[in-house]
Amino acid sequence: MNGPEMLRILDSIARDRKVERSQLVADLEQAMVSAARKHFGSLDLEEFECSVDQLNGEIALTRHGEPVELDPQDLGRIAAQTFKQVMIQKFREDEQTSLYDRYHTRVGQIITGTAQRYERGGRLIVALDAGEGEMPRQEQIPGEQFSPGDRVRAMILDVKRDGSATRVVLSRAHTDFIKRLFEVEVPEVAERIIEVKAMAREPGQRTKIAVSSIDSRVDAVGACVGVRGSRIKNIVDELNGEKIDIVRWNESSQILIQNALKPAEVAEISLCFELGRATVVVRDDQLSLAIGKRGQNVRLAAKLTGWDVDILTPEEFTKNLETLSTTLQQIDEIDEQKVDRLAALGMISVFDVEEIGAEVLGTELEISEELAAKAVELASEQAKIVAEQQAKEKEEAEKRRAEEQARIAAGEDLLGPEGAPDADSAAAAILGGTAPVESAPAEGEAPSQDGGSTEAQPEDSADGSETGGSENESNGDSRAAEILGG
Repeated sequence: MNGPEMLRILDSIARDRKVERSQLVADLEQAMVSAARKHFGSLDLEEFECSVDQLNGEIALTRHGEPVELDPQDLGRIAAQTFKQVMIQKFREDEQTSLYDRYHTRVGQIITGTAQRYERGGRLIVALDAGEGEMPRQEQIPGEQFSPGDRVRAMILDVKRDGSATRVVLSRAHTDFIKRLFEVEVPEVAERIIEVKAMAREPGQRTKIAVSSIDSRVDAVGACVGVRGSRIKNIVDELNGEKIDIVRWNESSQILIQNALKPAEVAEISLCFELGRATVVVRDDQLSLAIGKRGQNVRLAAKLTGWDVDILTPEEFTKNLETLSTTLQQIDEIDEQKVDRLAALGMISVFDVEEIGAEVLGTELEISEELAAKAVELASEQAKIVAEQQAKEKEEAEKRRAEEQARIAAGEDLLGPEGAPDADSAAAAILGGTAPVESAPAEGEAPSQDGGSTEAQPEDSADGSETGGSENESNGDSRAAEILGG
């Protein structure tokens, strides 16, 4: 092989493996020295030196500074094998070093690759513009699958050396991946006009992101949503339908928590800084919205705001305060004003008093340590009683729910549409027969105005409840009475 041809091959390898040609030339020189030492049986590491002219590809080998005429084709089998192994090893090391140098400065950035295959453990291998990246199962969006050749957009989570190899770890499940997508789709975020203050995410399900604008003329939420939702739609499509809630940031924790719990409407928020807990009061019709499916809405709101969020109805809130007041006022020195002071500090239940302890309670109420310890002891005793009552109520509710489901499954629910017994169905069930069916009107005959069916049609009453009211029910009851001998 002549010199120019060898240089062309090195150029091709450098382009394919994204390695500098000068580094490959240095590897070639080192491989030639190793082959010469093997050929001459030398153990001296400094006996041979080699240089390659990068213009014409000529190889110059010296031994103790004296030129040595040795054509690579004249090397023996063992020396040639040594040359080959050293070249392959050095080229691989250079490739891994180049891969590390290329990507370790891009950690946190979004990159696009092509899905290649899944390996054991669910790890996805992605072909990048240089080398390969891997996406562990825990960094994938649950339920998301890629086929070979699919485009994969992910964030570079980490680049690390594992021995001589370089691992480029990718992620689509990391919270910062959402932030990077907003930087791509929303110029104001990339330009730092809009700042992402906090984020909370459950990959594949829902994300809450709190944003604020440093420019009063720019609406942070509106800019992130885009005209007719165009910007947020692109992000949601990239995440395969993952829901994204954009929350307006506020320095006030109460307002921020209220915004984070949307679309639920909040009636009242009480903050306890000692416990880091926010007690949120919502109306009964807003309770399910505030909690969310499987508690997702309140869970993400807690992560976003940094507060432990507890959702209560007005009745539960009032009941907790009454229990707390009754318990603590057993001590003469603690009056209603002191209980109100605790409520203002966010301590609204006997559980809160038990948790904060005697020292904090004594400081806040300005009472002695003995009285504070006694108050905490009373609160602890009452807390056990309340916990037992709550457990019992929960058990009874679950039992009622199970019984109801069992009745429905067994077909035992014979109630009519208004909650009143369907007399015909009840009689038929008792006698083992079938309920009587009214005959259809003759051709050309209009249906009777007093109802042509044994089933009453519900009507809306003034108070919004459904009421059934037809003579057919009374007629059905009479027929049942006759059948049963009543």
